[in-house]
Amino acid sequence: MSTIFKKIIDKEIPADIVYEDEHCLAFKDIDPKAPVHILIIPKKEIPSVAEVAESDKELLGHLLVKASQIAKDLGVSESGYRLVANTNKEGGQEVPYLHIHLLGGRQMTWPPG
Repeated sequence: MSTIFKKIIDKEIPADIVYEDEHCLAFKDIDPKAPVHILIIPKKEIPSVAEVAESDKELLGHLLVKASQIAKDLGVSESGYRLVANTNKEGGQEVPYLHIHLLGGRQMTWPPG
């Protein structure tokens, strides 16, 4: 099944890309929940965090390293930011493709709404 994220990776759908390498792609969310709202996705199709495998450890580490780099590049590293990986329906996942939200540029609250 082809998701909107796969279509963005394949350049079938345009996106405001802020970072790309051979393993992942990061782009601005079209419905931002913070002044900085970036989605970071692996180029390997994984439906959710619930479906990661032992063999995905290096890729998942890469996503976190790149999230840190992107936060620095966008100027939210020092003030702080939040990383969120919603998982499946009750976890709030809307697209069945593993993705990490990088949110920053404002005070985050806890618990999230």
